[in-house]
Amino acid sequence: MTQHRRRLTAWLLAGVVLAVVLTLYQADRTGVSEHAAAPGATEPAAPSATSSPPPSASPSPSTSGPPSPTASPPGSEPPPTTPACTSPGTCGFPDASTTGPRIELERHDTGNMSVKQDGTVIKGWDIRGSLDIYANDVTVIDSRITSTNWWGINLRPGFSGLKVLHTTITAVPGKGPDNGGVNYAVSNMGGSSIEVGWCDISVFGNALSMGQGDLHDNYVHDIVAFRNQGGEWQHTDAVISGGGNKGRLTIRRNTLLNSTAVDRGATAAVGLFADTGVVSSVVVDGNWLAGGAYALYGGGPGATGIQVTDNVFSTQYHPAAGAYGAATAWNAGGAGNVWKGNRMSDGRPVEPPPAS
Repeated sequence: MTQHRRRLTAWLLAGVVLAVVLTLYQADRTGVSEHAAAPGATEPAAPSATSSPPPSASPSPSTSGPPSPTASPPGSEPPPTTPACTSPGTCGFPDASTTGPRIELERHDTGNMSVKQDGTVIKGWDIRGSLDIYANDVTVIDSRITSTNWWGINLRPGFSGLKVLHTTITAVPGKGPDNGGVNYAVSNMGGSSIEVGWCDISVFGNALSMGQGDLHDNYVHDIVAFRNQGGEWQHTDAVISGGGNKGRLTIRRNTLLNSTAVDRGATAAVGLFADTGVVSSVVVDGNWLAGGAYALYGGGPGATGIQVTDNVFSTQYHPAAGAYGAATAWNAGGAGNVWKGNRMSDGRPVEPPPAS
């Protein structure tokens, strides 16, 4: 009996040992299986159909191009637009902030002064008077001229090379010859081109008067109407040319305003007239034009080589830029005449006027 119990106990112990061995073996097999399913294995386990990334997960960046634009939700405001062009300065055209002298000035009561030395440079002068140029290659720069003469600066026949830059040129209404009518801020009586650039010009009835020259980046404004000694209102123009010129007249990137009323002599912002000969070889490009009976007179029937391009005809004084329209006296069939890219300040295209 005792021997039988010993055998039974031995078998029980052997069974326990066998169970432990089987358990350890199964655990080892499970670990091997899990290792085979880890990332990087040859055959990864298929993702669960119901699994989803955690809420904080971010999508991987795409390498196929930029993401598609997302539509704005209904009722959202559209992006802001560029403000309307309401004045020359807001559109990048010259105004008081971009023209005139850039340095401190010293007062000079010159009266009506004649310049007779070639190569003279007048810089930093606040002149009470006018300049009559009988010399070549004269430069007036960073100065101010307040005139009671017929002109602010006048180039005499036979001389050339005049430059007027970064200068304010104005006058005193009611004083001077012809009942106080001062006609020309800059006058070119010579036979060659002159340059007028970045100047602030006001009051003069016909501010820039010449058949040839390079007029650029100027601000012409506040022209003052006046009667001559005979009591007649005199014509006013920001730029005026009488025709018969031998060289080219270029009018580019200027602000040319003529706010004078039509019944007080207003003619044009740019007046190309065949008063002394045929008008030819004129470029009117990229200007802000406003006022006058018409903002632009285009030279008349015989005019040739007139290029009117990319100008803004402003409605600031009249709905049509000038009292009667944007332009007139345009010779559409003239050799070399070009009308292109002109528009009103409100965006409407300006077509060339019909032949008169």
